[in-house]
Amino acid sequence: MSELLQLTPSHLWFFFDKFCQIPRPSKHEAALSQWIQDWARTQGISVKVDPAGNLILKKPATPGFENRQGVILQAHIDMVPQANADTPHDFTRDPIQAYIDGEWVRARGTTLGADNGIGAAACLAALADSSVQHGPLEVLLTVDEEAGMGGAFGLQAGWLEGDILLNTDSEQDAEAYMGCAGGVDANIRFHFQREATPANLQAFRLQVKGLRGGHSGVNIHQDRGNANKLLSRLLLDLQPEKIHLASIAGGTLRNAIPREAEALILVEPERAETVLRLITERTAVLQAELKEVDSNLQIVALPTESARECLSQPDQQRLLQMLVACPNGVIRMSHAIEGVVETSTNLGVIQTTEEGVYIQCLIRSLNDEGRHYVQQMTASLCALAGAECLFDGAYPGWAPDPKSPALALLRQKHEELFGELPKLMVIHAGLECGLFKAQYPHWDMVSFGPTIQGAHSPDERVHIPAVARFWQLLVAMLAAIPEKQS
Repeated sequence: MSELLQLTPSHLWFFFDKFCQIPRPSKHEAALSQWIQDWARTQGISVKVDPAGNLILKKPATPGFENRQGVILQAHIDMVPQANADTPHDFTRDPIQAYIDGEWVRARGTTLGADNGIGAAACLAALADSSVQHGPLEVLLTVDEEAGMGGAFGLQAGWLEGDILLNTDSEQDAEAYMGCAGGVDANIRFHFQREATPANLQAFRLQVKGLRGGHSGVNIHQDRGNANKLLSRLLLDLQPEKIHLASIAGGTLRNAIPREAEALILVEPERAETVLRLITERTAVLQAELKEVDSNLQIVALPTESARECLSQPDQQRLLQMLVACPNGVIRMSHAIEGVVETSTNLGVIQTTEEGVYIQCLIRSLNDEGRHYVQQMTASLCALAGAECLFDGAYPGWAPDPKSPALALLRQKHEELFGELPKLMVIHAGLECGLFKAQYPHWDMVSFGPTIQGAHSPDERVHIPAVARFWQLLVAMLAAIPEKQS
């Protein structure tokens, strides 16, 4: 029996344990969706699947609560698939190996999926637990959130009846979220000429690893090392030694700060010793630069087999200069909300393909103008470097509403339960709430959740006591929803 089933609240941890057993990376949620549908029908709970693949479950009000305003509990069921290099894991087939570590639940070598599995588990637990008092209750479980918010984009008007949406995709106990950033993907294609690799060169696989990575919205202001940027800087420093670049790759998701990157380089034998010495020297400099935020940075050069082709020297120079110049990190802090990032960008993915080098960045901003500025910056750089740049998947932010009744109720219940008001926050990450407003403009929305650290990385963990407090708050909120206005 899973050790997670020892934890309370029991209904919530039962569902999260089940989620860990059923693979659910973005775009592969079908098995979990089917399991939820089957479970709901055995419980006599209405369940529908909309054209986008979202699940909508409905349960009548508890007796005596029929006149309360309708509530929608909302979460996404997909997760970010990230594993350490030494952890073989097929996220489409293998279960997550979750375990208890003191006051935390974490996974062995992979992301845990507490983002947003804990929230989704809480939504189902509210349906399953007969002791929970509530008015007309709906649960909206979206798909494909982590890979572009496909489920939220596809949500249509008329499928849901409630007036208040409680989003469970926040990641810090004692905080109430009333707004979030919007974003857009930058898809860059750098075409290059290949040439035959000169004879008798020594080949090395240059690897950057050991970084913390993390969520490209939540952690972007912490200046953690970006493996793609560090590798690009190092390769450009090695250019005077006439290295030949055969391939470069780093990161796997545009919304995760890349933890690892590598390049296949070829060096003239008489320059190999100098190149290795420069790598050692530059590694020490970069380790000192990051020692306060990413103390485990490693850069190694391992002898390997040669490659038949490499980039032409002019294309190699253009590519490395473009990668080094590519904006990354915080662009601007908000002057309206202290301590909140307004605009950022993450150089999340680099892949070498037969067609060239593919690069993907995720640009986030609390406002459209900030997003437009970074799009301009990125497109201008690509034009100068001779690369193609296309933007897609744009989604709006969620404008803060300090006068929200749902927010006021959450603050009231939090103070009653825990003796303090939650901190009001605007998150620099893409919650789905902004997209929901397009189809349901009348919804009153607030977001809250338990403490989750290291989301989008194998360091992800969720705080067990915070999950219990999150559940207490959710139950109290449902019982206190006011009656419909006549």
